[in-house]
Amino acid sequence: MNQQSKAPANTDFIYGHHASVEALKAGQTINKVLLQSGLKGKHINEILQLAKKKQLVVQSVPKSKLDEISEGGTHQGVALSVAAFQYATLDDLFDRAQEKSETPFFIILDGIEDPHNLGSILRTADAAGVHGVIIPKRRAVQLTATVAKISTGAIEHVPVVRVTNLANTVTTLKERGLWIFGTDMAGEDYRHLDATGPTALVIGNEGKGISPLLKKKMDGMLTIPMIGHVQSLNASVAASLLIYQGFNSRHKN
Repeated sequence: MNQQSKAPANTDFIYGHHASVEALKAGQTINKVLLQSGLKGKHINEILQLAKKKQLVVQSVPKSKLDEISEGGTHQGVALSVAAFQYATLDDLFDRAQEKSETPFFIILDGIEDPHNLGSILRTADAAGVHGVIIPKRRAVQLTATVAKISTGAIEHVPVVRVTNLANTVTTLKERGLWIFGTDMAGEDYRHLDATGPTALVIGNEGKGISPLLKKKMDGMLTIPMIGHVQSLNASVAASLLIYQGFNSRHKN
């Protein structure tokens, strides 16, 4: 394996076997592949074969380097130095739905701060056929190596749009025919959601929920009934329930 200097500027890292394989198979721009020195096995061989097909530089590095890149995460002996994650546009999301001959189904995240939540939501969105996720540029987690790792490759398949103003974006989506639903303790039972038409679901911040300004723009509010002692759910868990209710209403057979 070749030895190379440190990664170019304006890069990020993807780490972990599954996330790296998905990135190597997708169209992600990869600067080089970092593999733990002396590590062998079928997972490493798979990475090497994929890197060879793409004629990528492969660098052998000590485990401590990968520990540093992954900030102590489970890297499984592999990391990719990649170009900064690319964001989609709103038109990309509509085009994706049209290509599949489906009505748009989007997720809007209002100030999600935990990369683990974003990664998990992307994973669920991919599994349920969501056409894209919309996030704000400020005061929210962006696409990072940790998000890529938690998403287990879904980051390569679910377009993410980054916007300056979520309220204005919701207005635009409504003008383009979407119905927008948020979450609230006083909302309608989420099990009644019918997402067969053009739909966007808004998931609020882990602690504050949906901002008051954005809440005013909702076409309807949904609540998840709870009978236990804990009357709140993790943002990614709540998102999963809502997304799959949308999925169920769109795939009744």
